Amino acid sequence: MPVPPDPRKKASSVKIHVSSGAGVDIAWADGHASHYEFADLREQCPCATCDEERRKKELFAAQGGSFAAALPMYKPKASARSAKAIGSYAIQITFNDGHSTGIFSFDYLRTICPCEACARAFRSSGN
Repeated sequence: MPVPPDPRKKASSVKIHVSSGAGVDIAWADGHASHYEFADLREQCPCATCDEERRKKELFAAQGGSFAAALPMYKPKASARSAKAIGSYAIQITFNDGHSTGIFSFDYLRTICPCEACARAFRSSGN
């Protein structure tokens, strides 16, 4: 039997500030508000390619390596070129590095909300 969606992870208002570069603001149905910087969203992109890259970095770090030392190249801060709604459940952002395959569901965005309350509620309990 499917698990019913968590009503706390339903967005009531979404503002994506592409032109100003200010990030993404979401008001949630339970009254909570979240702000996401584009750089943080790019780092936490949920697509398969980015997930694989994160796994490689973790493995490399576990073996005593450092990507900072291995790849000392300059990279500009991530920003958004464009963004669009995906139905009523997600947003898709095209970043300034051309990456656009990540679909950020509202469920995922609430789970990665940077505030301490959401960290306790959604990440520490395995929700």
